[in-house]
Amino acid sequence: MNYKILIIVRHAKSSWEHNVSDVERPLKTRGVRDASLIAKEFKSKNYSIDAVYSSPANRALSTCNIFKDILGWSPDLIENDEELYDFSGEQVINFIKNIDNQLETVVIFGHNHALTSIINLMGDKYIDNLPTSGLVVLKFDIDSWKYAKYGQTELIMFPRDYRP
Repeated sequence: MNYKILIIVRHAKSSWEHNVSDVERPLKTRGVRDASLIAKEFKSKNYSIDAVYSSPANRALSTCNIFKDILGWSPDLIENDEELYDFSGEQVINFIKNIDNQLETVVIFGHNHALTSIINLMGDKYIDNLPTSGLVVLKFDIDSWKYAKYGQTELIMFPRDYRP
């Protein structure tokens, strides 16, 4: 049987200090630190990534770029998608169900409450809240993304669990 693996990452902590639109909000220093910490820990898990998709929001793209630099992803792997700039989850679910079936392991960078809802809907472990820079891996026993519905929560990584 084939598997599809979905790696979900919530953007790192953003700064409210700047008078910018929601989509342009940058990361806080702590956000950069936490995203780097999770990316370094995740690197040791040795997942082979086929594609990376990010919300076009600055805070999601910046988080994605931290992971790209630490994990050595090619920029060619990464695409922005408006559907991932979603807070309810409906657009993100639609996005997941339409991922190219040639791709087996995909990373998405996005926002709450969409991501917490999707993890609880599709995974088999309940989480209260996906914190900023939090990462969850869902594994589906399917051969087409359109059947991504009930998977196993294979890995949960929250920054607080890795901070010194």
